[in-house]
Amino acid sequence: MRWLSKFIYYKLLGWKVTGFRNFDSVPKAVIIAVPHTSWHDFYIGVLLRSVIGIKANFIGKKSLFKFPYGWIFRVFGGVPVERRSNENQVQAIARLFDDRDVFRIALAPEGTRKKVEKWRTGFYYIAKEASVPIIMFSLDFGKKENKFSEPFFPTDNPEADFRYMKSFFKGVVGKVPELS
Repeated sequence: MRWLSKFIYYKLLGWKVTGFRNFDSVPKAVIIAVPHTSWHDFYIGVLLRSVIGIKANFIGKKSLFKFPYGWIFRVFGGVPVERRSNENQVQAIARLFDDRDVFRIALAPEGTRKKVEKWRTGFYYIAKEASVPIIMFSLDFGKKENKFSEPFFPTDNPEADFRYMKSFFKGVVGKVPELS
């Protein structure tokens, strides 16, 4: 199946992958995908995951993983999350890293496909709580390029960290440019 993903990704769609590729050295991470402007981002991400041969997951509320669609979400790497009444979402998601040897969770810090001025911060605090790095991943439809950053461990200076992370995506154009 990987050969088919490569054929579609490289030959039919004309995309390329650049940047960090040593995912075996980073079995646990929060991967942030920017910009998230279209439903097309999902299949590019799924193809890319197959092309480079990494396991990556996404999260959804537990109710989405019931019959009849739950198996589809699981096949694509979905992991159900159920919040306990005494914990917040960041803690619930960070706890998912504890039980797995390999767990890379892909999130869109924009939180929506619409234009946003400010990213949501949950991904950052999930990485800090789970003590895992953040890997930045661009969805650049302008260049037809997916670029990965080196793993980045959040510091105790969120403002500087967010400036650093946002600088990685400077000039990246989403599928819907005006929403980038």
